[in-house]
Amino acid sequence: MSSTTETRITRPVIGVPIDAVSWRQALDRLHQWARGRESRYVCICNVHSVVTARQDEDFGRVVREADMATPDGAPVAWMLRRLGIAGQERINGPDLMWKYCAEAAATGTSIYLYGSTDRTLELLQARLRQAHPGLQIAGAWSPPFRPLSPEEDEDVVRRINDSGAGVVFVSLGCPKQEQWMARHRGRIRAVMVGVGAAFDYHAGVVRRAPAWAQRYGLEWLYRLCSEPRRLWKRYAVTNTVFVLRAATQLLRH
Repeated sequence: MSSTTETRITRPVIGVPIDAVSWRQALDRLHQWARGRESRYVCICNVHSVVTARQDEDFGRVVREADMATPDGAPVAWMLRRLGIAGQERINGPDLMWKYCAEAAATGTSIYLYGSTDRTLELLQARLRQAHPGLQIAGAWSPPFRPLSPEEDEDVVRRINDSGAGVVFVSLGCPKQEQWMARHRGRIRAVMVGVGAAFDYHAGVVRRAPAWAQRYGLEWLYRLCSEPRRLWKRYAVTNTVFVLRAATQLLRH
């Protein structure tokens, strides 16, 4: 593991700054920030979140002000390659969480799990401890499906800070998790990473797309086939908007 963090390099993908970063660089940043208990947040950006950041001013500000915004979706990574970042890979939430936990188990860095349901958190902790012996899980909490009162929120901040966790993995879904992280930067003394459905995948509650679909950038299609009623409109609209904006950007570039 490298002991230094390289200078941050970003490229605008349809106007949204995305980090040009390797797996090693992304993990090294998390390790460095976690060791210092630095209050930072990381956005994992797929096509949906990039398009939403362009269309929603508040969400766009959250992504732009993130300490790192990684290219999750294959089209986002492809755009970075077209913009001069040779070999840019997808840095997605589930894999980033899994790779970090493997290294945290070896280095003694503790993590905190925030989001999802009590049952999923129970299964997730068992799976992580089995796969990564020695991993320190400092705490886990499933928040209610409603806004927290100021008193409840202060209690959450206190519990996370008192736990000593260096990284807080947040699984609340987009854009809720990104907004939550932005509101808590400066209050929670840890790196917050929004990992979307990673808790469900690693807990075994939801089946992730097979490796070949991930490799060829078709994970979105697998998810669409799994939940067509919920996701068809999102993919139909955001994918079309992304293609049109990306084509315009590349023609100008």
